[in-house]
Amino acid sequence: MSKSKLGILISGRGSNMVAIIDAIRDGRLDAEAAVVISNIESAPGLEKARDRGITTVVIPRKGRQREEHDREIISALKSYGVSLVCLAGYMRLLSSFFVHEFENQILNIHPSLLPAFPGVDAQRQALEAGVKVTGCTVHLVDEQLDHGPIVVQRAVEVLDADTVESLSARILEQEHQIYPEAIDRVLSKRFRVEGCRTFVTD
Repeated sequence: MSKSKLGILISGRGSNMVAIIDAIRDGRLDAEAAVVISNIESAPGLEKARDRGITTVVIPRKGRQREEHDREIISALKSYGVSLVCLAGYMRLLSSFFVHEFENQILNIHPSLLPAFPGVDAQRQALEAGVKVTGCTVHLVDEQLDHGPIVVQRAVEVLDADTVESLSARILEQEHQIYPEAIDRVLSKRFRVEGCRTFVTD
């Protein structure tokens, strides 16, 4: 039986992309990384993907409307047979067209326990709010920023001595663990979405 094909979108270093690819190579995730797409030609993650034998595509956004850009990405994803899109540090909001074209088939990872601290600098937001626990979330993407049915979350304790950098590093370690877990969960034939909740039925 053919494996589900993933399309991974990145804008930067691609550390979560690497975690996904490594999970596939280690046999922890039964899927295929079909293509890595970036909107930034200089994204360091592109070279990491190529080093791992993954096809890469650059589709620049500059000077283009969001939906026009998204349509080209969608076309590329479909040409590689992608069934699940994984945002891994992709720093662009998706258009409604994109979200509906892959409804409940787009995953994103965010460094907080959503719905707390959406948007940029989530780790700084957590420190400034004085919370004792934060973490990371993998969720299905809808039309709102850092919003949609939650698939997997992992808590991370905030230490008294934490800086943005130290907290970010510990959260990132957990991100690398839960993203492959979340993909595996979504690819399960028993996975279902009901409203804002997700389930894997027995």
